[in-house]
Amino acid sequence: MSYTFIHFAIDVLSTEERPLTYQQIWNAGVEKGFDRKLNTSGKTPWQTLGARLFVDVRDNPDSMLIKIGSNPARFFLKSKESLIPEDILKKIEISERQEKEPKSKYSERDLHPLLSYFAYTNPAFTRGRSILTKTIFHEKSKKSGYSEWSHPDLVGFHLPVEDWHLDLLEFNRIADNNALKLFSFELKKSLTKGNYREAFFQAVSNSSWANEGYLVAADVKQDDDLLSELERLSMSFGIGVIQLDLSDIDASRVLYHAQRRNQLDWETMNKLSEQNEDFRKFLKDVKIDFDSKRIHKSEYDEVIVDPESHIQKMMR
Repeated sequence: MSYTFIHFAIDVLSTEERPLTYQQIWNAGVEKGFDRKLNTSGKTPWQTLGARLFVDVRDNPDSMLIKIGSNPARFFLKSKESLIPEDILKKIEISERQEKEPKSKYSERDLHPLLSYFAYTNPAFTRGRSILTKTIFHEKSKKSGYSEWSHPDLVGFHLPVEDWHLDLLEFNRIADNNALKLFSFELKKSLTKGNYREAFFQAVSNSSWANEGYLVAADVKQDDDLLSELERLSMSFGIGVIQLDLSDIDASRVLYHAQRRNQLDWETMNKLSEQNEDFRKFLKDVKIDFDSKRIHKSEYDEVIVDPESHIQKMMR
């Protein structure tokens, strides 16, 4: 019998004393070397694990696993359910109760500081880089109507001026100038089966110019079909997907990484510069930083130091 993702989860949870999310199960299994038993070639095996767990618990009456909570969902061995610590159950109960309560009417722009924080601090996304972002206000564009399909919500950049020797940066200028990386972000409050296609292709439309483009949402419904379709679209069009976790912003994650483009789309960038002064100023500021070999953080969106307080305020 082949070693499956369900076997993988059971092996992990047999050594755990608390329920885990599928991401935590995957990380724990990798640490123990269980992933070497799997016969998989997928680029995102943790997502496959999550999908298999949701399906097994939902459709298999003889499943050895149980699902606890929904935001996020956690999994545990059915045989060890009575051993779950009381404090863990209380936390899950509070989370479930909050999920059922009416949600605060925060706006997409309330999420901008959280995305800026994530892009600057999350190691799984930044890969050691410090990515600064800039909000692009659609209402400043010369042309209205289709501006939200032309302009991303935020743009970002990385310049290794703090990591590279100045002589190397100058040499990069006369070589291929690939030290600079530009990012584009389309931000939504949630992604569901009802809106994911429009949101995704909006990200495709306004992110084609950048080295990496991302669709970002605070709430991505944990639905097997939705996650599978987002993965398919991401692989087909190269747009990544990020989920901001409002219950623990440092647990935010890249669901699917963007495919990096080595070349920028200069014609599209020129069009955006003509239409929107925020984008034009962003390019100007990045050039100034490159020329001066110094990042002027005050010209970009602030990286908040207390994201939890920001979340509390926007959820009121």
